[in-house]
Amino acid sequence: MAFDATFYAFVGLVLFLALIAYLKVPAMMGGALDQRAEKISNDLAEAKRLREEAQSLLAEYQRKRKEAEAEAAAIVAVAQREAEALAAEAKQKTEEYVARRTALSEQKIKQAEADAINAVRSAAVDLAIGAAETVLAAKKDVQIGKSLFDKAVSEVKSRLN
Repeated sequence: MAFDATFYAFVGLVLFLALIAYLKVPAMMGGALDQRAEKISNDLAEAKRLREEAQSLLAEYQRKRKEAEAEAAAIVAVAQREAEALAAEAKQKTEEYVARRTALSEQKIKQAEADAINAVRSAAVDLAIGAAETVLAAKKDVQIGKSLFDKAVSEVKSRLN
């Protein structure tokens, strides 16, 4: 019987398939594929868990950001109210200072007026006394001098009051 090359190729193929089946290559390949599929499934589950964790972290950070923005707005509002209060207080203190200075200036002006009036009165009295002395010395008459002096003093008193 003459066997041709096709027959030997067929026999080689059968022996090859038998060897593969005997060595459990399909089971090994199936196991490797199962392991690979399980690894991919685990990786997908891990990726899903990480994604959910990232989403929860993102939500938490967004909540914290909103809280921080609200707190910053509250701080700005408080600072603005404090600045307005300080400005109002400064304005009030300035107005009080100006009022005190004005009152003090008016008081000094009144005192200066009173001092000037007293100085004029004193000068008038001194002048009247000097005039009376001059008149009395010129007249030499004591009685006439006394009456003139009394008259001058009463005139000065009436004019000053």
